[in-house]
Amino acid sequence: MELIKVRDYNEMSQKAAEILIGKVKGSEKINFGLATGGTPKGLYEKMIEDHQKNGISYKNVTTFNLDEYAGLSEEDPNSYHYYMNESLFKHIDILKSNTHLPKGISEHLEKECSEYDKMIAENGGIDLQVLGIGQNGHIGFNEPGTSFKSNTHVVKLAESTREANARYFDTIDDVPTHAITMGIASIMKSKEILLLVSGEAKQEAMGKLMHGEVTEEFPASILQKHPRVTIIADQKALSRVLITP
Repeated sequence: MELIKVRDYNEMSQKAAEILIGKVKGSEKINFGLATGGTPKGLYEKMIEDHQKNGISYKNVTTFNLDEYAGLSEEDPNSYHYYMNESLFKHIDILKSNTHLPKGISEHLEKECSEYDKMIAENGGIDLQVLGIGQNGHIGFNEPGTSFKSNTHVVKLAESTREANARYFDTIDDVPTHAITMGIASIMKSKEILLLVSGEAKQEAMGKLMHGEVTEEFPASILQKHPRVTIIADQKALSRVLITP
């Protein structure tokens, strides 16, 4: 794993944007795996700023998001479909037909999961997957105990995850209890992974990721086994991490 140390959230977002924009410029066609939540918001803002200033086109980009809440429609303001449209897609020239997220209101969620993995494979797989990390080590919505062999699946959200996401809802009771998420095996098929980590709340998770054992009780630990992982982490996230030369 390659570690890029930055000062703060803004610099993390800028560095991540430079990497993604560089991939877009250097490729005739590229598939990004994207994440939601607070961590990648700054990245998307930087991408929008660059697009508006420099006119970089995203018509050659196809995206596959990590996850979506079960039971929320695409128009629900708390859905990840809505988040992605508001935070990125509607501000750049990406083709809507090239943007993909799991369907949270599918009548057959298990079938939706298998078809999502199939669609990714048929499009050539994910070239670069953007990830954040939860305080309990989850990646996507893969909570502790998730099998490293898991493909896209329906997951019951841990209470700690629901509490962390409650700030986006009126009350914690409004936070869905289940979600569809790319599985760990699905994530590990990505050719390259970019992990973004910021803030004091992620200190313990960073320590376990960098120096802990590989265990399903800390899902992100599997990233130690991936051949091309770049971590961009700020000073607060790294403040308790022993960095070896």
